[in-house]
Amino acid sequence: MSEAPGFDKLAEDVKKVKSKPADQELLDLYGLYKQAVVGDVNTDRPGMLDFKGKAKWDAWNSRKGMSNDDAMSAYVALAKEIINKYGL
Repeated sequence: MSEAPGFDKLAEDVKKVKSKPADQELLDLYGLYKQAVVGDVNTDRPGMLDFKGKAKWDAWNSRKGMSNDDAMSAYVALAKEIINKYGL
């Protein structure tokens, strides 16, 4: 798998932003990261009472069919946007 420039560093840096990003931004990051690193969702959807788990699974599943490279590039763009918005 090729790697978008700075993917690993951005994946670390985006965790260090000064303010907590919006839930949807976090879900978008999660879905793109999992798609880039793992590929299409490979687990069953969590149970009815696991709201956070279901939201994360749905965010990942929404990227189904996206190539690893496309997901990585989209992740890099979104991570940069979030870092610029919230600061390090």
